[in-house]
Amino acid sequence: MSLVQLTGVGKNYGNITALSGIDLEVGESEVTCVLGDNGAGKSTLIKIIAGLHQHSSGTYEVNGREVHFNSPREALDEGIATVYQDLAVVPLMPVWRNFFLGQEKRKGLGMDSAFMRKTAKQELLDMGIDLRDVEQPIGTLSGGERQCVAISRAVYFGAKVLILDEPTAALGVKQSGVVLRYILQARERGLGVIFITHNPHHAFPVGDRFLLLKRGRSLGYYRKDEISRDELTALMAGGAELEELSHELDRGGGGVAAAAAKMLEQESKELGITPGSTP
Repeated sequence: MSLVQLTGVGKNYGNITALSGIDLEVGESEVTCVLGDNGAGKSTLIKIIAGLHQHSSGTYEVNGREVHFNSPREALDEGIATVYQDLAVVPLMPVWRNFFLGQEKRKGLGMDSAFMRKTAKQELLDMGIDLRDVEQPIGTLSGGERQCVAISRAVYFGAKVLILDEPTAALGVKQSGVVLRYILQARERGLGVIFITHNPHHAFPVGDRFLLLKRGRSLGYYRKDEISRDELTALMAGGAELEELSHELDRGGGGVAAAAAKMLEQESKELGITPGSTP
């Protein structure tokens, strides 16, 4: 049984169609990658799955039961957690405080700081994140490490489905590799992961299914054995459109170059510069 399944899901904002006829499935120990350029509908899809918006058409099922979430809290209660690109951390607070932010462990009238420090350290270790000190401000960590703390936090608080919103978008090659490794760690721990990205080179190594979006519609929904990395990249890049642009540039390139040469020749005459003249 799938953890999350969308069938023919659409979303309208008045007369504007943001999504139409989207199918998506996420099972245990699976990574489903949602790829698309800016304006493809990725953010709208995230908001529907995370409970921020309700879908206008189609069905949304969690563990085989149809749902209509009224808030992200309802989605979280069903084990659906979202790690957004901006992470919502407090940079000057220690790592352990950010780990339990909003869900602090109480002891009497105060917080159980010892428990939270120990638990944060252990949970991060279980995900393969070996920090020198959980007392250090989270703002001193690299972007990849902050993403991984957020992933580990979601896992600890009971996430069964993890939605990752462009986690590698602002990261370099090395830090992107760190995040991809922890996505695999989450999969190995039995979670279903929805990985939102615009980079097929990040999606293909970790993905089990691939949904490609363009202007709110599906370009295709594939299992890994049904598509190659090159085919995924071509679909994502709009291979036909790039080929048409290349032909247009080939046809028009000569005219553009001639016009530029004529303009330079005219400016040279006005400045009194002739071929072969020396300053």
